[in-house]
Amino acid sequence: MVQRLTVIEADAEFVEFWPAGSQAKGEFRCADCGYGAIVTAALPRCPMCGCESWEATTWSPFRRAAMAADVRAWL
Repeated sequence: MVQRLTVIEADAEFVEFWPAGSQAKGEFRCADCGYGAIVTAALPRCPMCGCESWEATTWSPFRRAAMAADVRAWL
Protein backbone atom coordinates (compact mmCIF):
# COMPACT_ATOMS: atom_id res chain seq x y z
CA MET A 1 0.00 0.00 0.00
CA VAL A 2 1.33 3.42 -0.94
CA GLN A 3 0.83 6.18 1.58
CA ARG A 4 0.47 9.66 0.15
CA LEU A 5 1.43 12.58 2.37
CA THR A 6 0.78 16.26 1.97
CA VAL A 7 3.79 18.58 2.02
CA ILE A 8 2.96 19.63 5.59
CA GLU A 9 2.75 16.00 6.77
CA ALA A 10 6.02 15.13 5.03
CA ASP A 11 7.78 18.12 6.62
CA ALA A 12 6.54 17.06 10.06
CA GLU A 13 8.21 13.64 9.60
CA PHE A 14 11.49 15.10 8.27
CA VAL A 15 14.52 14.42 10.46
CA GLU A 16 17.64 16.53 10.03
CA PHE A 17 20.91 14.65 10.32
CA TRP A 18 24.13 16.38 11.32
CA PRO A 19 27.45 15.06 9.96
CA ALA A 20 30.45 14.46 12.22
CA GLY A 21 32.66 17.54 12.29
CA SER A 22 29.72 19.97 12.30
CA GLN A 23 29.84 22.70 14.94
CA ALA A 24 26.92 22.00 17.26
CA LYS A 25 25.69 22.48 20.80
CA GLY A 26 23.10 20.28 22.46
CA GLU A 27 22.05 16.67 22.89
CA PHE A 28 22.39 14.30 19.94
CA ARG A 29 21.75 10.61 19.17
CA CYS A 30 23.74 8.48 16.75
CA ALA A 31 21.69 7.78 13.62
CA ASP A 32 22.81 4.14 13.56
CA CYS A 33 23.03 2.85 17.14
CA GLY A 34 21.20 5.52 19.18
CA TYR A 35 24.21 6.36 21.37
CA GLY A 36 23.56 9.67 23.14
CA ALA A 37 26.04 12.51 23.43
CA ILE A 38 25.98 16.06 24.74
CA VAL A 39 28.06 18.25 22.46
CA THR A 40 29.41 21.77 22.95
CA ALA A 41 31.78 21.90 19.95
CA ALA A 42 32.22 19.73 16.86
CA LEU A 43 30.25 16.50 16.57
CA PRO A 44 32.57 13.47 16.76
CA ARG A 45 32.26 10.09 15.10
CA CYS A 46 30.12 7.84 17.26
CA PRO A 47 32.43 6.13 19.78
CA MET A 48 30.21 3.03 19.84
CA CYS A 49 29.74 2.23 16.14
CA GLY A 50 31.82 4.77 14.18
CA CYS A 51 28.82 6.33 12.42
CA GLU A 52 29.24 9.91 11.23
CA SER A 53 25.55 10.96 11.30
CA TRP A 54 23.78 12.46 14.31
CA GLU A 55 20.20 13.44 15.03
CA ALA A 56 19.45 16.33 17.39
CA THR A 57 17.13 15.40 20.24
CA THR A 58 14.51 17.71 21.63
CA TRP A 59 15.50 18.93 25.05
CA SER A 60 13.11 18.91 27.98
CA PRO A 61 13.96 19.59 31.61
CA PHE A 62 11.54 16.82 32.62
CA ARG A 63 12.60 14.08 30.19
CA ARG A 64 15.22 12.48 32.46
CA ALA A 65 12.85 12.48 35.42
CA ALA A 66 10.18 10.82 33.28
CA MET A 67 12.66 8.21 32.05
CA ALA A 68 13.72 7.46 35.65
CA ALA A 69 10.07 7.09 36.66
CA ASP A 70 9.53 4.65 33.78
CA VAL A 71 12.49 2.56 34.92
CA ARG A 72 11.28 2.53 38.52
CA ALA A 73 7.79 1.49 37.37
CA TRP A 74 9.31 -1.33 35.31
CA LEU A 75 11.25 -2.66 38.32
